[in-house]
Amino acid sequence: MSATPLNILFLCTGNSARSLIAEGVLRHLGDGLFKAFSAGSQPTGAPNPFALRVLAAHDIETGFAASKAWDIFAGDDAPVMDLIVTVCDNAAGETCPIWLGHPQVAHWGVVDPAAANGSDDEILAAFQTTYDEMSSRISALIAAHPDTETIGDIARAIGAQAAGRS
Repeated sequence: MSATPLNILFLCTGNSARSLIAEGVLRHLGDGLFKAFSAGSQPTGAPNPFALRVLAAHDIETGFAASKAWDIFAGDDAPVMDLIVTVCDNAAGETCPIWLGHPQVAHWGVVDPAAANGSDDEILAAFQTTYDEMSSRISALIAAHPDTETIGDIARAIGAQAAGRS
């Protein structure tokens, strides 16, 4: 494992739910070994309140949460990413900006909890499922002790394993 924290950017379309949850989980569990970021191709402008609720329910601070455009991570003054993880199929299929440093890329498709219908409890349950999936994958990534050379292969294997369970 590298002594320098690895930068990981989670991408989805709206940057209001899945990618924010992933960012929050990695910030919480990463223990200084990782720096987590998130962004979207078409940001909604605000975090989904249910995403914030589920993070808070797990004692994850939410002050970081903001819906951001992914192009802010493509500029010359942006942090160089080691890994970019798309967490929705739309973002995985979109033409992404050219990232500084040529980071590794992986896809962790997760159902959009913001598309859930029903009562508040049912919607919150969908967000909890997303949290559980992200927490499991991020915990597996952390446990693998990746470095800049192995992080992409490890993240892709985690995504493939999760896709096989779907």
